Amino acid sequence: MVAKILSTFCPHGHHYSTDILKNQRTNHMSTQLNHQTEKNCQNPPAKYDDLKVLFLNCTLNRTPVLSHTEGLIKKAQAIFESVGASSKIIRPVDYDIPAGLGLDMSQTPEWEKDDWPLLQKEVDACDILILCTSVWLGEKSSVCNRTLERMYGYTHQFNQKGQYRDYGKVGATLITGNEDGVKHCAMNILFSLSHIGYTVPPQADAGWMGEAGPGPSYMDEGSGGPANDFTNRNTTFLVWNCLHLARMLKDQGGVPAYGNLPDEWEAGCKAGFDSPEHKR
Repeated sequence: MVAKILSTFCPHGHHYSTDILKNQRTNHMSTQLNHQTEKNCQNPPAKYDDLKVLFLNCTLNRTPVLSHTEGLIKKAQAIFESVGASSKIIRPVDYDIPAGLGLDMSQTPEWEKDDWPLLQKEVDACDILILCTSVWLGEKSSVCNRTLERMYGYTHQFNQKGQYRDYGKVGATLITGNEDGVKHCAMNILFSLSHIGYTVPPQADAGWMGEAGPGPSYMDEGSGGPANDFTNRNTTFLVWNCLHLARMLKDQGGVPAYGNLPDEWEAGCKAGFDSPEHKR
């Protein structure tokens, strides 16, 4: 009787009824997926209100001159702060930071003033460091280079476990420009952070590039930068991967202190390197 009624309305009654059932199942699955997505978006898997985030904006522009990179930084900052993490943005270019690898270059005959120790205190206090830069001639800014060099000057110091001092911190990068170079800069910055001792999460870089040649920068009207879905997605993923990794590291007390202690290596503890298997 049902098939007969359906065939009255459609010459392919059987197929029509099957399509209805398929659509009903699809709509039900879509509704379930939407509910699950909404639940996930509203219920982060952990608390993050004890995490501190530091953005070092290595723009060439001193405050209060507009920094296009800071426009992207503020998008990431809003996500961090939406889950309770505290954050701070500092422009190293606002400070007197001489070249060198010393802890305080003002203690050398070469320089009378060095503000880097002030910034190093901010670096030491953070759980997550986002090193941010604009792109010039396909490279990160000169300010970014100097910032990394000064951070590198502290790597001979150890943390309380006897590891290099920046173990247990999370590092990532945000980049803007109106010429190519995001991935090249990210490659260099993320390697440098990892080499210094930072732990780099998955997809720890995000950026925006305008068209090749002269054109609008990120914050300029009509650039499309702030509305770019690809950049916004990658920035969001970067933030959450930093949060997840920082949460795990903080909860377990950082990177385990085994096989990565310089003093123990010098004392003869090779942590498996001198095992019999290596002598065959």
